[in-house]
Amino acid sequence: MAQHSIELKATARPRAGKGAARQARREGKVPAVIYGDGQSPETIALDYNELWKQVLKGHFTSTVFELDVEGKKSRVIPRDLQVDPVKDQPVHVDFMRIGKDGRIRVEVPVRFINDQLSPGLKRGGVLNIVRHDIEVICPYDHIPAFFEIDLTGLEIGRSIHISAVKLPKDAELTIKDRDFTIATIAGAVKQEEEAPVAAAAAPAEGAAPAAGAEAAKAGAAPAAAKGGAAAPAAKAAAAPAAKKK
Repeated sequence: MAQHSIELKATARPRAGKGAARQARREGKVPAVIYGDGQSPETIALDYNELWKQVLKGHFTSTVFELDVEGKKSRVIPRDLQVDPVKDQPVHVDFMRIGKDGRIRVEVPVRFINDQLSPGLKRGGVLNIVRHDIEVICPYDHIPAFFEIDLTGLEIGRSIHISAVKLPKDAELTIKDRDFTIATIAGAVKQEEEAPVAAAAAPAEGAAPAAGAEAAKAGAAPAAAKGGAAAPAAKAAAAPAAKKK
């Protein structure tokens, strides 16, 4: 899929370091650096609002931008986006320069379709995603938007490997030594655990009446013994009364 670069304006930041970065943030800008393509690193600053709009669109680190630094243009791709851990706002960006015919390493997201046509999922199975992204090397202007995986006909216990994914002819995997797993369809844990529990509970329920009968017998014995002991005591109490008369 051909990708057109998005223009993003920036200003040169003559000084590097934490102090200069803090100053840029106070001015409503985000500090950044451009590196690669055999050139020296270049420190710049981006307008916060313009940058945030691009981040909110999604796939920021796999999008090609054309940075206009005060008239000097460079085709780049974001390599790292640092965000504030509390405010969740961008605080620094690393951009890598791209040559005109350069190939780049990029992570492409995976999209699953036709989950309703998977017998395994319809019977209560769970899609266990091992890899949400697949890393490939491809031309900067032909970065795939996503890789699509069809779940039609897949049963519980099936695994989906990278060999099932169709790659563009101009893209190659970074992992070439194995047919790695992308996702599996596993059985529902709750259903698998309920059967042994129910089987174990059946004898216990059947034994309850017998246990109750034994308990009843055990409870009756002390009562009889108590009654038997009371008869002699009554006779002994009645004897003095008769003698008094």
